[in-house]
Formats: sequence, structure tokens, C-alpha cells
Amino acid sequence: MAEGDALSTHIFGVQLGGYLVESIQEVSGLTVEEDVVETQQVTAEGKPLIRKQPGARKGGEVTITRGLDKSSEFTTWIKETLNKGAVETARQNLTIEIKDTEGQTVRRIQLMQGWASKWEGPSLKAGESTAATEKVTITFEEIVVE
Repeated sequence: MAEGDALSTHIFGVQLGGYLVESIQEVSGLTVEEDVVETQQVTAEGKPLIRKQPGARKGGEVTITRGLDKSSEFTTWIKETLNKGAVETARQNLTIEIKDTEGQTVRRIQLMQGWASKWEGPSLKAGESTAATEKVTITFEEIVVE
């Protein structure tokens, strides 16, 4: 890749534990956010002084859109929380890898202690010829961008 070329971000992969999640179409909502701590003080001259500094890092949510297929590992994991309510056993780390045009990983994003908090099924319409997809919202405790 030549210097200054933009990455083709449509080349990516998602791993759940040690399993590669299949048929991924989109990953959206990747954000890292911290609380902002604001302190107001008065200087020795009596002038107001406002200081801001980073606080605690927040968890978040990410939405994965994928083709509705027979991928058993991902589907079983979703069922653990949505059908059984077993959040503690279903908590998993997810890894999203963004790759360059040669398939080399250029950025790795780790979602720590994630679990499926929402599932949205396909839109079903007679005569429609689009692929059936599902959307899964993953709630996680920490995000690590490498």
C-alpha cells in the first residue's frame, strides 16, 4: 500500500472467542468515550479557572449486521442471553480486525465482556429479493483499540 492511500475498511473480520463469525455485512457504533471531569477554581487574583480532565472510560454498544445463516457458534451465543438470560456465562470478548487490501491486520478492536442485548430479525416482504439479515446489538464493558 502506497503512503497516503486510504484503507479499504470494507475488509474486516469478527471473532467471538476463538470462532470467526461468518456472513458479516456491517459493524456500526464503534466508539470510545470517557467521562469528562470539570473542576472550577479561583486563581490567587480571584479570576475563575475551569479545568477539564479525562475521567472513567465508558462501556458501550455495537451493532453487527449479518446474513441469516446456519452459523451455529454465533447463534448459540446470542441465545444464551436473549433466550436463557444467562448473561454471566454468555459474556465473551469480541475482536474486530480491520485489514488492508492484502489481508494484513492494520487495526484490532477488542470489545471486552460483551453480551447480546438486542436481536432484530429480517424484514420479511412478499416478492422482495433482498438477502435476509439479522442485527445483533452487543453491549460491552470496555473497548480497547490496538
